Amino acid sequence: MPSPSGYDLMSRINHWLIAIAIIGMLAVGLFLEFGGLAREEKRWLIDLHKSIGVLVLIYGVWRVLWRVIQGFPKSDDNTMPQWQEIASKITHWALLAGILIMPISGVVASVFNGRSIAVFNWFSIPAQAQIAWLSGIAGYTHRYAGFTLAFIVTIHIAAALKHHFVDQDSVLIRMVQGRID
Repeated sequence: MPSPSGYDLMSRINHWLIAIAIIGMLAVGLFLEFGGLAREEKRWLIDLHKSIGVLVLIYGVWRVLWRVIQGFPKSDDNTMPQWQEIASKITHWALLAGILIMPISGVVASVFNGRSIAVFNWFSIPAQAQIAWLSGIAGYTHRYAGFTLAFIVTIHIAAALKHHFVDQDSVLIRMVQGRID
């Protein structure tokens, strides 16, 4: 269980690994959307994005289960306004949801559009019969959940930096160093 004042080592590893993966995947996704490359020029990047996305899903399931089972440490800052506590809880749950929604929607959009996903030639998720409405909803979800997740990640990072540099509290330090007792 997390300590009353910090995050254990596994929670910190999970946080930083998934943070790097999600930020990287969002950056690649935004580049694919707005980078101006023709579809043929970005095929290799789409394939890479899909392969990493499946691995993010596998790790993300572990990450979300770990956090749900472990719970969140109690805030050690009694001076934080209640609206910030509520916003923090909503943000953390939205981030956890995004860890699952993004890769699931990407996989569903792909395989139900008749495209298999070869994950680094280690294994493959086979294409399924084309179901246009399902693929369409999944593609729409993947796109707009991606924009939403990028916004939430930006807010999360900004809030962590605000806590560290403006409030000078231990919010960021707990995720870097663990216990601060």
